Amino acid sequence: MLELRPNCECCNGELPPQSREAMICSFECTFCADCVERRLLGRCPNCGGELVRRPIRPAELIRPRLKPLRAIQPRRRLWQRTPQLRSVKNSSE
Repeated sequence: MLELRPNCECCNGELPPQSREAMICSFECTFCADCVERRLLGRCPNCGGELVRRPIRPAELIRPRLKPLRAIQPRRRLWQRTPQLRSVKNSSE
């Protein structure tokens, strides 16, 4: 089952489970569509893999006894663990 991470690892923007702006690689690194297009150019900076739209998990498939549809995974930040990309972030600001 996908983790549905709650934020863009690049800009830290919110990406709720129903977001159509969430993009992932095969390792589930998660980014917003804007960062993928403008900063990352369609490639995951962690593995070099292709970034594709994350599937939506329909609310009716969530079991009632589980937590409601919201981010349940820890937030991750790309810039904290990838020093070579800090220059990309700083040059785009």
